[in-house]
Amino acid sequence: MSNIHRIAGGALLSWVAILALAQTPPPKKAADEDQTSALMRGQGYDGPKQPTPIGLDGKPDLSGFWRPVREKGKPGGNLGKDEPNFILPFNEVGKRALIYSQNHTVDPEAQCILGGIPRHNGSGLPFEILHTPARLATTYNYNTYRLVSIDPKLKHATQLEPLYFGHAIAHWEGETLVIETRGLKDSAKERIWLDENGNPTSDQTQVIERWTRPDYHHLNLEMTVTDLKYYSRPFLFKRTWVRADEGLGQKEYACNESNLSGALIGPGAGVIGPDGNRGFGYNEPLPAEPPGPEAYENK
Repeated sequence: MSNIHRIAGGALLSWVAILALAQTPPPKKAADEDQTSALMRGQGYDGPKQPTPIGLDGKPDLSGFWRPVREKGKPGGNLGKDEPNFILPFNEVGKRALIYSQNHTVDPEAQCILGGIPRHNGSGLPFEILHTPARLATTYNYNTYRLVSIDPKLKHATQLEPLYFGHAIAHWEGETLVIETRGLKDSAKERIWLDENGNPTSDQTQVIERWTRPDYHHLNLEMTVTDLKYYSRPFLFKRTWVRADEGLGQKEYACNESNLSGALIGPGAGVIGPDGNRGFGYNEPLPAEPPGPEAYENK
C-alpha cells in the first residue's frame, strides 16, 4: 500500500471516529453533581406541622438552611412575578434604565460581583441563616453574606455610602422580623441589578422585608420595594422557603471577581419570555449539554 493510500485510509478512520463520537450520548452527570443540584432545589413540605423554634429572646428563631420553592405558573428570579404580565411598574426614566441594563451591562453575578438586596431575595439559590437575638447573618452562594443588627433604637444616618447590600437595620413587630434597607447602589452608575431579569435599581431604593416563620419547616417573606426614581409606585414581592433536612447546609462555592470586559459573556439577561423568565425559563427544557472532554479521550 502506498503512503498516499495509508494517509487517505487514516483520514477516513479519523472521520468515522469523530462521527461516532458525535452520535455518542453525553456522559451521565457525576453523583456529587446530582446531589449538589438536588441540594439547591426546595421541595414542598406536606408532613406533620412542627412548632416554630424559639430563640433566647422569646422570638421565632429564623436559623436554618432554606431552599426556595418554585411557584407554578410564576417566573423565577423576577421581582415582577406578581405584577400584570410579570412586568414591574416602570416610569419613563425606569424604561430607559431597563433598556440600558438589558443591552449594555453584563450580569454582575456572572462576573462574581455581589448581587445585593433585593436581588438575593429573588434568587433561585438556597441560603443559610444564623440568628441570634442581636444579629441576623445570612450566607449566600458566591461566598457572599449579609449581617443585620436587630435593635429598635437604631436609625439610618442621613448620608449613607452606597453599598450592594445597602445599610440594613431590623426590629421586631410581634412575631415578624422587619428589616429596612437604604443606601443601595444605582444600576446607572454601578454594576448592580434589581433581580435576575436585569431590572434596574437606584440609589433611592428602599426595601422593607417582613420575615415570618409560621412553623419549623417554612420561612416566609413579604418584601416591599420603593424606588420612585425608576418605578411609578412601590411593589410587593412574596416568597416562601422550605427548611432543608438536618445536617444539610452551605457547601464550598468559589467565585472570584473577574476582570473580563463582558465580551465573552454578553450584555443583559437575555430574552425575557412571555412567562416572565430570562433565557429558557421554567417552562422550557434546557438544551442538551455537549459531551465533555472525557468523550474524546483515547479509550
